Amino acid sequence: MTMQFSAVGLVAEDMAATLAFYRLLGLDFPADADAEPHVDVLLPSGVRLMWDTAETVRSIDPTWTSPSGGHRVALAFDCGTPAAVDSAYAEITAAGHDGHHEPWDAFWGQRYATVLDPDGNPVDLFASLTT
Repeated sequence: MTMQFSAVGLVAEDMAATLAFYRLLGLDFPADADAEPHVDVLLPSGVRLMWDTAETVRSIDPTWTSPSGGHRVALAFDCGTPAAVDSAYAEITAAGHDGHHEPWDAFWGQRYATVLDPDGNPVDLFASLTT
């Protein structure tokens, strides 16, 4: 049997706020998903990105507690162009989300920025500088 990586699961304290943030990154969710205990989306790469509310996770594992002292996962979105990195960062921070690191030209050849989702997970925005 060959296993294949297929999904990343995150815990959302506030599903509506979490989905609003990821909509700014171009992910499409139905409006009624905001009130659901579990939401997932199939990305063009074939990987599924999933969220469960903290309440849902606790119903499955009553001993679960929210991590503290730093993030446990980071996500990254390829914005396509350096200008799109700057634009996405500006749009997301203008919508009230935390900008963790303003856009900069990284030594590894990418335009890079980091924003935080509503649960404090870092989300990197990047594009090749040689597009």
